[in-house]
Amino acid sequence: MSEILSPAGGYEQAVAAVGCGADAVYLGLKRFSARAGASNFDADELRRITDFCHERGVKVHVAVNTVVFDDELEALADTLALICEAGADAVISQDLAVKSMAEKCCPGLPLHASTQMTLHTEKGVEFARKLGFERAVLSRELPAEIIARLAKADIETEVFVHGALCMSVSGQCYMSALTGGRSANRGGCAQPCRLPCSVKKGGGDYALSLKDMSHLPHLREIEAAGVDSFKIEGRMKRPEYAALSAHAASQARKGGDYDEKLLSEVFSRGGFTDGYYTAKRGAAMFGRRTKEDAAAAKSAYPRIHELYRREFKRSAVSFAVTVKAGQPLTVTAAEENGLTASFTGDIPEPAVSRPCDSEFVKKQLSKLGDSFFELKDLTCDIEDGLAVPAGALNSARRELTAELCRKRREFYTPSADFDRAAAGQLLSGETSRRRRHIHHSIRITAHSAEQLSALDPGMVELVFLPPEEIKKAAEFFPAEKLGALMPRFTFDEERDTARLIQSGAEHMLCTNYAHIETARQLGLIPHGGMGLNVTNTLAIEKLAGLGLADVILSPELKAAQINALGGDIPAGIMAYGRLPMMLTVNCPIRAQVGCKNCRKQLYDRTGRELKVRCSKQQGYVELLNPDILSVSDRQADLPAVDFMVLELYDETPGQVRDIAAAFMSGRPAAAKNITRGLYYRGVARNEA
Repeated sequence: MSEILSPAGGYEQAVAAVGCGADAVYLGLKRFSARAGASNFDADELRRITDFCHERGVKVHVAVNTVVFDDELEALADTLALICEAGADAVISQDLAVKSMAEKCCPGLPLHASTQMTLHTEKGVEFARKLGFERAVLSRELPAEIIARLAKADIETEVFVHGALCMSVSGQCYMSALTGGRSANRGGCAQPCRLPCSVKKGGGDYALSLKDMSHLPHLREIEAAGVDSFKIEGRMKRPEYAALSAHAASQARKGGDYDEKLLSEVFSRGGFTDGYYTAKRGAAMFGRRTKEDAAAAKSAYPRIHELYRREFKRSAVSFAVTVKAGQPLTVTAAEENGLTASFTGDIPEPAVSRPCDSEFVKKQLSKLGDSFFELKDLTCDIEDGLAVPAGALNSARRELTAELCRKRREFYTPSADFDRAAAGQLLSGETSRRRRHIHHSIRITAHSAEQLSALDPGMVELVFLPPEEIKKAAEFFPAEKLGALMPRFTFDEERDTARLIQSGAEHMLCTNYAHIETARQLGLIPHGGMGLNVTNTLAIEKLAGLGLADVILSPELKAAQINALGGDIPAGIMAYGRLPMMLTVNCPIRAQVGCKNCRKQLYDRTGRELKVRCSKQQGYVELLNPDILSVSDRQADLPAVDFMVLELYDETPGQVRDIAAAFMSGRPAAAKNITRGLYYRGVARNEA
């Protein structure tokens, strides 16, 4: 049976979800949680909720799913040590630093590959499996047939089935960071996508706000496909939401009815959508939170409390009672895992009025309403004419269930030790100091061969192009300097691989973790793209161990952080271009006005124009920053950077030549609306 995995932003939410049938909860700690705005758990609360859940056979998954900076690696070690000590069941992570540290310091702790790793293809899931993850959390944008295909992989799969939908593919959004310094990859998303945005300037629409998803009507078929876990989104929401969503999922899983109207009232944005699952993307998927939605939620809360007022029955207990003259009362209990407990009472006395019988014993021992136990069987061996006080049987019931709780807690709590010595060696070991550069090599990512036509090949080290453009570029550009620029999201991995092979490229820019596996299988030279969100030395070293030739660092790092990084492979930055604010497979322009009326631009609430780059054949679009990033005249501030990447959009061949020349000479690039990105201001730390 597929697991129902519920969100727990705090202790109350966890208890509410467990009380309504959740098989597992996922939660965050005070640091490294992708929902920094939730209440989250401190050390004592983590131990307390883990004990509570394990008594009930419910698993606890801890989200350590932000990217990590180098100066936080010691705190990361402390976090993993706490998780091991508390006995949590798994860690959800996206940063390879977590994987690297866990495999050296606590190899017994299961890791789940977070949805921020953008795993949505067979090779992506295979990459996670080979890396040692026990579960892959799939991207939310997948239709039923792809989910079913990925569920056949030799790794557990987890699918989001209810809750809020980000407009962006998870892990590939920089909008909040670029507009306000609050990084989604650091748990601080300010949700700028929920603000007005329109195809028309001043239009007042909400072109980036999706309705909440609900695949609950499809749970039976998702389970039949082999998916292991149904994930409900919502760590920022109230206990009532955690309770009702778990209850509805529990009902839907067994084919029963649930109150969809009440579920919509407790939280939605104008209703629900299953557009990704049914492959019916478009205008019907868009919606926003209204005053009416909020008012409906307020009235719904009292009706939900009844759902978790009493414990959800999770364990069937069998009692055996012996009442004999001259022998102490004995009661034993056994539950479904074979765990047992025994109680010994006083010697029964002759009955004055009503003697003890099986009906009387059952009445007392079945009073389990305030616990998660329910009576399964009762076996009685009672001699006639003896009396047993009701209080004795009540004491037996309480002591036996308490002992079973203790044993169940031990039974369900996994053992994963954290090796502090190994952590010390990992963090204190010598790290290669990155070479310092006065001049940097230049690389280019282009989207057409024509953009390179005026460029002197001697000015650049490598150029990455879509596979179908490589042979065109090879007519006037050295083939050894050309590499394949892979799509950031795909619904047809086999087609993309075939195009890659036909291109004849030897180099490949891995914009997704799946591409590392593709490169390995085809014997290509893999280069790590910006979409891998690399922010620390451990991740660089992990990628080096996986065979990557080099890596483009996250644009959310400050210059000082970049200069302090170690690692044995070259590292570059996006140094010119329109930073991608968002990657989405639900085109907002198509939804508003259709493709025929597309002008490849949106306007935010301030009137700023957001460029839209369409990859229609791949099924996704990218929203680009209105301002153009350029550090051509600031290269001296980034001596540890090995190469500068120029990301082209609509630049003409002549402009490309001039931009490259500006980087070679260190003068300002000839472009308007220049930004320095986040290299000087950075992002919020979100530290407790």
